[in-house]
Amino acid sequence: MNIGEQQHRVHGEGVAEDDFEEPAAALAELRSRLETRRVERGLNQTELARRSRLGRTTVSQAFSASAPAPSAQTVGTLAVALDLDVRPLLELLKAATGLAQCITGSLGRPIADWDPHDLEVHPAAKPPVLQRSEAEAPQWAVPLPAYVPRPHDEELAGIVAAAAAGRSEMALLVGNSSTGKTRACWEAVQPLAGLGWRLWHPFDPTRVEAALAGIEHVGPRTVVWLNEAQHYLGVDGGLGERMAAALRTLLIDPQRSPILILGTLWPSYADEYGALPQLGIQDRFSQVRELLARRQIPIPDSFDAAAIAKARGLASAGDHHLAHALEHLRDGRLTQHLAGAPELLRRYEMAPPPVRALLQAAIDARRLGVGLHLPSDFLEEAATDYLTDDEYDTLTDDWLGQALAATSHAAHGGLAPLRRIRPRSHRVATQGASTAHSHTYRLADYLEQHGVEHRRWHCPPDSFWEAASHHLTRAEDLARLAAAAANRHRFRWAEHLWHQAGNAGYIDAFVQLAELHAETGDDVGAERFLRQAADAGDAHALMRLAELRELADDWDGAENVLRQAAASGDTRALIQLAELREEAGDEEGAEWVLREAADAGNAEALMQLAAVHWDVGEIEEAELLIRQAAEAGNTEALMQLAEMREEAGDQEVAEQYARQVGGTRPLVRLAELRTDCGDKKGAKRLLRQAADAGDIKALANLAGLHAETGDKEGRDRLLLEAIKPGDSYAPMQFAELLQQAGDEEGAERLLRQAADAGHTYALIELAEMREEAGDEEGAERVLREAADAGDTEALMQLAALLQQTGNEEGAKQLLHQAADAGNDEALIQLAELLQQTGNEEGAKQLLHQAADAGNDGARDWLAGLLAETADEDELEQLFRQAFKSHALAVSRIVRQCELAGNKEFAERFARQAADAGDGLAADTLAEMRIGQSERMGTRVRLWPYGLDPDGTPSAPW
Repeated sequence: MNIGEQQHRVHGEGVAEDDFEEPAAALAELRSRLETRRVERGLNQTELARRSRLGRTTVSQAFSASAPAPSAQTVGTLAVALDLDVRPLLELLKAATGLAQCITGSLGRPIADWDPHDLEVHPAAKPPVLQRSEAEAPQWAVPLPAYVPRPHDEELAGIVAAAAAGRSEMALLVGNSSTGKTRACWEAVQPLAGLGWRLWHPFDPTRVEAALAGIEHVGPRTVVWLNEAQHYLGVDGGLGERMAAALRTLLIDPQRSPILILGTLWPSYADEYGALPQLGIQDRFSQVRELLARRQIPIPDSFDAAAIAKARGLASAGDHHLAHALEHLRDGRLTQHLAGAPELLRRYEMAPPPVRALLQAAIDARRLGVGLHLPSDFLEEAATDYLTDDEYDTLTDDWLGQALAATSHAAHGGLAPLRRIRPRSHRVATQGASTAHSHTYRLADYLEQHGVEHRRWHCPPDSFWEAASHHLTRAEDLARLAAAAANRHRFRWAEHLWHQAGNAGYIDAFVQLAELHAETGDDVGAERFLRQAADAGDAHALMRLAELRELADDWDGAENVLRQAAASGDTRALIQLAELREEAGDEEGAEWVLREAADAGNAEALMQLAAVHWDVGEIEEAELLIRQAAEAGNTEALMQLAEMREEAGDQEVAEQYARQVGGTRPLVRLAELRTDCGDKKGAKRLLRQAADAGDIKALANLAGLHAETGDKEGRDRLLLEAIKPGDSYAPMQFAELLQQAGDEEGAERLLRQAADAGHTYALIELAEMREEAGDEEGAERVLREAADAGDTEALMQLAALLQQTGNEEGAKQLLHQAADAGNDEALIQLAELLQQTGNEEGAKQLLHQAADAGNDGARDWLAGLLAETADEDELEQLFRQAFKSHALAVSRIVRQCELAGNKEFAERFARQAADAGDGLAADTLAEMRIGQSERMGTRVRLWPYGLDPDGTPSAPW
């Protein structure tokens, strides 16, 4: 086969091993394809390494003709980063290396060889009949109860069937503890057992370590078992993100397909991983969030009526487990009883003081972030302050042994409240959470989840923090507890624990220490810790240190620190240094520093330099710099170039730049510029192009231009083009855009069309248009039409119209209708009317109803009223309700108490919130009393040195 024939075959559907006579030719073709695509994407190798998350050397060698062939994993990762079909690339690699399969493995063992208990399926509680007949049988020998399928099982079965048919799939069952998640996964994989599938459950030495070490060797037709997936995906230090990325790669790797990944997760973790990060906060779960998107299956806490009926049928057929559980069934919580949860809860609530103290210390440790395995030395010391003086004085010498023995005794379901973990000899070296001679214990999941809710308001006592500092050694545990202490204003312990976390290798602890010392005014200490963080490799620490130097008016010191940061490769430091020079009036020096940053490839510096030249009329120099910024990856620079060329009259070049930006928005922006300068023909052409690409705003602007030029027929054709029959949302959206474009007539026609399709909100929009046009009667007619269709918002607006005309009774009737339909804003308006007539008690009742529905405004108003009258019990209830809502709701209650002049309540609730881990409430109170601090990046605290265990402000430490 000649080279031409080889190239023809390679660019076709696929590549066969015999397509290349020489492996070198296949390898050269593989590299050629990767290189061609890299150039098409406009990426250099450094950018490709960053995008693919591969090392710079790995990427360089993948493209180098003198380097060995890249691994299949590298090829697959590069293919994803370059948006290439990975299959022909792997076939080329196969032809080049002679491997039958680039990624192989036989991890795990056949599904039929697994015992479900080894996969962490909870043992079921032994019913009395089995306890008598099988008293000598170990728990694992007792068969599982019959399985009762529920709706989530059907969804899960579809995913398993797709995997059996040859497609890699993943599903994560999300539900609370002891709801049957793991058992559902076990039942779901049974059809795969007969098809020869294997199951791999990584857990040794730790779950995430085992998974990361072995995942490259997972072969086709393997179930990857990730029970309690938070131990794989939520691990700090970047391990969770690495795990998620590896799983995403596994799912898209055709050489290892089909794969089935099954996992379980509590809802709290799913919420944490799925939440978008706040602006300026590091995104800790970007890979995890992408992995879990659209792959979660919720599992309810309780069985519905149909499932309970099925369970009763199985019980009648002889299943003793289900029969016993059904006898004690409450609220449909069948699986929890089977797992022994009620007995666990009973034993916790009825525990004698030493046992209760141990369990409360364990619960607090887990809810504040300590790992699964709790050292007995820690529990012993932590428990002491959970006991009263009398309880502590009556402890026997062997109280700890007796208490641990009591907590380790299994409940009905084979679960113990606090179970001793017996480490295997080869794992002892990896257990870093405990002291050398301390046994470790694990709290039962159900008690942990129960404790999170019921101990929310309790801040652990001093003995807990003291024990943590003495007996916990894992950096992650110490850091989490330090953060928990800081959130609760226990700053003395936060400082101590962050010290230990930093010494254990948690670099960010030094930054946290610096912030804590800066807030207390100890700038010297803050700088010392920032230096430690910087020496340990934290690039942000130097930037923060420079800020402190600036705040102290030490400009030379700030410049020296920024120079250090720049020398370490942080070009942002040069930007900040330029700002310093400019503030000092040294514009020439600022420009030189910006040039230094620009020479290092910093796009922001290039743009700032361009602005400098633009301001003095040096247009060509400015454009050259902007073009360089665009080449450095700043797409905004391309758009700025497009606008500059457009304003200069060079429309062809402007369009070229706009198209390079990508998407339709740049075309719409150019069209707006052309409209402004009177070139409506050119604007229409650009809008048409954007509309053809699916941009509805462009279509609306185009319709507006047709209407503006008197071409209503053209406008109407565009309306027909935009709106599909039966689509009630698109007319609403399009009408709003038409209104913005000035086409009131077209907007009203579309709103009427949406209303005729049953979209009553369109009537409200239409009424607002009529009212703005001065047609109040027309507005009222449209609102009544919407109200008659059941729209409560229309009732609210109609009530407002009646109030304006003095018809108070008519307004009240409409508000009552809206309130009865569930509109809590109507309750607030009714409360206002009652208050105006002097009926304060009636107003409070209505506000209570709205607050119970979660209305923040009602809760705030009610808090102010209760604070004025010092109604302690009702205010306490309202505060706890707010705490379950969201963090800001708590701060708002504190704010209302302070504004009402009730400083005692404000401070009490701020302290309660701090004890529960919500430091924002205390900050809110501090800001109201003291005002915003002038210190950049810090806030004055109400209690600068924190709180003591009794809730009183701490002395300086």
